[in-house]
Amino acid sequence: MIIVSVDLGHARTGMAISDKSGFLASSLCVIEERSDQRLVERVADKALEEKAEMIVVGLPKNMDGTEGESAVRARELAALIGERSGLPVKMQDERGTTVTAHAYLSASEVYGKKRKKRVDAVAASIILQDYLDSQR
Repeated sequence: MIIVSVDLGHARTGMAISDKSGFLASSLCVIEERSDQRLVERVADKALEEKAEMIVVGLPKNMDGTEGESAVRARELAALIGERSGLPVKMQDERGTTVTAHAYLSASEVYGKKRKKRVDAVAASIILQDYLDSQR
């Protein structure tokens, strides 16, 4: 089963993809888009292009586990992505993924503009790997 995950951002949205066995996640791409409508279209189209069978969207919860405006937006966009793609959409807690992504990139000595362009896709791969691990 191929699963695509999404780390929704305000300007950059990271995407990741699993291998066919659903065991390992890897970064796929970063979509730079400010329009929610065009973002939904691009994410859904990319998921279909990659032959995904499901989409996992990062749910930005507050550190205390509550959901704020960002979580509401993520749920709304996830529903629209599901409608556009026709694929099932699951939500995955994304607390700490951006911090972890920065740590991974630091360990790989990726800095500056390269880091800025890759951090969202790395965060998406962490979200997806967390989801895959939770399903075992």
